[in-house]
Amino acid sequence: MKRFVFAWLLLLACRATFGAGVELHVAADGKDSANGSAESPFQTLKRARDEIRRRKAGGALREPVTVLVHSGIYCLAETFQLGPQDSGTADAPITYKAYPGEHPTLMGGRALTGFVPYKDRIFKADAGGQGVTNYFRQLIFDGQRQPLARYPNFDTNNPYRGGWAYVDGKSLPMYQNVLGEPTNQFHYKEQDSRNWSRPEEGEVFVFPRYNWWNNIVPIKTIDRDQRLVTLTGNAAYPIRPGDRYYVQNLFEELDAPGEWYLDRRDHTLYFWPPAAMDGKAVYAPVLRTILELAAGTAHVTFQGFAFECCEGTAIRLVRTTNCLIAASTIRNVGDYSGIGISIEGGLANGVIGNDVYAIGSRGIFLDGGDFQTLAPGENYADNNCIHQTGVCYKQGAGITLNGVGNRASHNLIYDEPRYGIEFSGSDHVIEFNHIHHVNLETDDTGAIESWNVSWAKRGTEIRHNYIHDVLGYGQKDGRWVSPSLACGIYLDDGTCGTHVFGNIVVRAPLGGVHIHGGRDNVIENNMFIDGASQQTTCSGYGPTEHLIPVIGENSKPFLNNLAYQKKYPALAHFDLETAWQMAGNKFLRNIVYYHGTNAALFSFQNPPFDQTESDFNLLFHFGQPTWSRCGSPAWLEAEAKKLDEHSIVADPLFVDPARDDYRLRDDSPAFKLGFQPIPLEKIGPYEDPLRASWPIIEQH
Repeated sequence: MKRFVFAWLLLLACRATFGAGVELHVAADGKDSANGSAESPFQTLKRARDEIRRRKAGGALREPVTVLVHSGIYCLAETFQLGPQDSGTADAPITYKAYPGEHPTLMGGRALTGFVPYKDRIFKADAGGQGVTNYFRQLIFDGQRQPLARYPNFDTNNPYRGGWAYVDGKSLPMYQNVLGEPTNQFHYKEQDSRNWSRPEEGEVFVFPRYNWWNNIVPIKTIDRDQRLVTLTGNAAYPIRPGDRYYVQNLFEELDAPGEWYLDRRDHTLYFWPPAAMDGKAVYAPVLRTILELAAGTAHVTFQGFAFECCEGTAIRLVRTTNCLIAASTIRNVGDYSGIGISIEGGLANGVIGNDVYAIGSRGIFLDGGDFQTLAPGENYADNNCIHQTGVCYKQGAGITLNGVGNRASHNLIYDEPRYGIEFSGSDHVIEFNHIHHVNLETDDTGAIESWNVSWAKRGTEIRHNYIHDVLGYGQKDGRWVSPSLACGIYLDDGTCGTHVFGNIVVRAPLGGVHIHGGRDNVIENNMFIDGASQQTTCSGYGPTEHLIPVIGENSKPFLNNLAYQKKYPALAHFDLETAWQMAGNKFLRNIVYYHGTNAALFSFQNPPFDQTESDFNLLFHFGQPTWSRCGSPAWLEAEAKKLDEHSIVADPLFVDPARDDYRLRDDSPAFKLGFQPIPLEKIGPYEDPLRASWPIIEQH
């Protein structure tokens, strides 16, 4: 009863905001021949959309239109598409939303039935006979993705380190180049020899060389005498001895609960269910996209739905304006390139309060803004809970920002194979996010990472984020280890002009922040706590670094642009000849607090100390040497000690650091250095009518 009263009050509040407006109803047991009223609902969203078009034919809408969708699973035969003709206005927006207290699901797949015993615990069903004739790459059972038949089997007890085979051969140093090294072949070990009747159906899921991300490439041939696998295409990098891989999509490997295989010749599905099938649905995707708003669509909201089971990107907003995806759940969608929600240009579109998980690639992708004029896109992702993205593509971040002037704020992001948030472009805002337990499957990475590869793209603010337990997973001395090469905030590949302010980074192997080759970055008023090897990393380029010409060419189109020179004064007299130097970086008024006996304050490589500023910091290493950098040359130690003239060594006086309570006591010496309190109470998601779930219960 209380839930009904709350739902009714929420509906009244919405009406008070926009006026009563027009209401149309959709129900799974409705009829498209009906009139769309509460007593006579439509059956499909398409019919409701067409009714709105009919009403607009007589002139522009004068009042809001709300399509109330009742509980049920709506299996779509085609992508639900809206265009400019389906737009609302600021005064008369169009909203598709769940009826208060109810839970509609928009399904991009079709339920498969008719399973019969095949052999042992394997069942089979005629998918083609049920109209599912596409070569689908996902299977959803009882709301969970199921693994393709694979060797070695997925290890539920050790999901990250178990379930792998390793390339045979003598290991090589990671950064040693080998002339003519192939990217489409590798040797397998004797114990991994298998007899497959149709090996060309198999795919190799492999992390090549650097372990930055994975590739999935079909098998071309197998030479059993040489134990040599040749692929139909190239991996991103050479596949080296010790690299980890598995092979999937082979019928003979269907030997564990949850595994499945689709025979493409007759569309027969073979499945070993992980639990009894009685009363549990099996879905196969038939669509690549569930919802698409085309260019020119404006003032349309989707609220309170579940979007599930499609091969590609679940929701696409393409050059739309003031459109919103809110309070929804996006799960079990996407292949190697499939994103949860993708905003591709446009202006002031929002992704608010959603739960996004089990996604093939990225969780949320935001693009928009003009690189020539620096006009912002103002697209934003706020108050979302995102986890377990990158199911297929391990560089699939929780949130990706591209373009100019977009925002990621108040999001909770955890259990990610690589980044929590990645960005490229200019003038983004990344604030009040809570990111933890990321970089679980990849190496040389960060919780927040940039990819600008340009001296010109600047102006991003990274502020008031709480980042902790950043792991990293990689090879060291021929062994796979974690934690590994990962940091909290990674300004990579020439990222410049970024302001990192008021963040808390706890337990990252390479420390709180890593500047790699960039200039004019200001790192101030942060807390960097318990980096394993160091607390801050500055790794500069040398003048012959191979990326320098690439970054220079990427920068040239913008260096003489008046919009850039006006907004970023450092570009007005920019010298490409000396751009390789990491000039102008500042490290000011930070609290650095670390226990490790072998942990250092800084790790420096090629920084120009006379053009680097570090001062007014509060440093505390529990009585151990503060400046030491293990293995660094004496001259480097001497230059480093010239920094931090006004910094002090003292306990910052956290309230309860043993319990990760990093509030400062009133008598903290940090305040005498000008440190500003970090608004911890504002970090992370917040309760709101446009939150899909509250309180948020993390799923691991």
